[in-house]
Amino acid sequence: MAKTNCFRFEGTISRFNNNLYDLYIQVPEEISDYFIKQRNTRRIICNFNNKVTKHCALQPDGNGCYCIFLNKDDQKQLKLTFGDTIRTEIKEDTSKYGYPIAPEMEELLQQDSLGSEFFHALTMGKQRSLLHVVGKPKRSETRLNKAFVVLEYLKENQGQLDFKELNQAFKDANNKFY
Repeated sequence: MAKTNCFRFEGTISRFNNNLYDLYIQVPEEISDYFIKQRNTRRIICNFNNKVTKHCALQPDGNGCYCIFLNKDDQKQLKLTFGDTIRTEIKEDTSKYGYPIAPEMEELLQQDSLGSEFFHALTMGKQRSLLHVVGKPKRSETRLNKAFVVLEYLKENQGQLDFKELNQAFKDANNKFY
């Protein structure tokens, strides 16, 4: 496996003036340029204050620079808010999906060739969204049930994905499983 460059910097947590996103960290231009211009990727793995590690993307801030969003879970785990200083370490995400895959989903993708075919025909962003949904629960059984529902849903709909319909499929499956 090729060695990837790792960058460290300190930044101040800032706030967007919009309703879409709340807090973010500005990435120094020389670091974002390395990933975007030299490596041709925005997918990164971040570690904040040596406590929270997550797969994410460098996001444009609307002013020609790039930033990393902090969601509510990140803020809660780090006990940080607007104006606080945060130590950040980032490196290129070289994983297959740009997001961690739950072992249950990985196993089902290996076992279900048609489900795998439909899953891999989706855009990378949709694949990551589904991996997030499957990987979020703590219990292995719940992750397995979600992975099963995702692949069955994709097969029933010939690979077409509608997140509202998928959410209904999860609800229907919960009624069946429990």
